[in-house]
Amino acid sequence: MLKGRIVNLRARELADAERMHRWINDREVTATLGNRYLWSLAAEEEFLRGQTSRPPSFPDQSFAIETKDGRHIGTTGLHRASPENRNAEMGIMVGEKDCWSRGYGTDALITLLRFAFGEMNLHRVELHVYADNERGIACYRKCGFVEEVCLRQFRYRNGQWIDGLEMGVLVHEFEALHGLGAKEETHA
Repeated sequence: MLKGRIVNLRARELADAERMHRWINDREVTATLGNRYLWSLAAEEEFLRGQTSRPPSFPDQSFAIETKDGRHIGTTGLHRASPENRNAEMGIMVGEKDCWSRGYGTDALITLLRFAFGEMNLHRVELHVYADNERGIACYRKCGFVEEVCLRQFRYRNGQWIDGLEMGVLVHEFEALHGLGAKEETHA
């Protein structure tokens, strides 16, 4: 388990399938993701079975996001990691809407990036985001990501074209903001 300040990251489990199925089929949750089509529960279970039935490997690290009291609220991960280039793509979904804008996503990403840079020895992590995802972009900036590329009219949604952004963070940029070691929690 990777421990953050207000969340923990743990391995995904088959028992997560029903929650993830609910999130992936909620149009409000997936409005900022690339998902366009609905998933069956069987498809979600098969997807998770593929992830949970083999040992983790360097190229793909997937985690469930849990609050400190053990509530599963989302997922995050590093994908297509390259040991030669020391880079990876990351993704995140906070599926429980009552947890939006409460710092859970930011803490999950800081925890994930500490793992990426401090344990996996990555040099760069990148992500793709739609330009109208203001909440996500603000979170990514807090974590040290900077906008690198604008992909004009990248996605068609609800009758309009939306630009895409590629954002990236380098290890030294992240370390200057957040450090690589886990922060000690202070209790009053």
